[in-house]
Amino acid sequence: MKKIFLTFALICSLGVFTTSCKEKKETPAEQVKEAAEDVGDKIEEGAEEVEDEIDDMTDENK
Repeated sequence: MKKIFLTFALICSLGVFTTSCKEKKETPAEQVKEAAEDVGDKIEEGAEEVEDEIDDMTDENK
């Protein structure tokens, strides 16, 4: 009886350690879409920074 439980525990532990939690690989279309979204986000952040700098410069000149 003890051997059965030990064997079962060994099989379960091997299953846990050999199973990966990695995300599935994206298709090229999904990668392009994600990259385009990232670029759009960076452009928006840059525009906001420029706007803040312009606001700061106009506030200093008043």
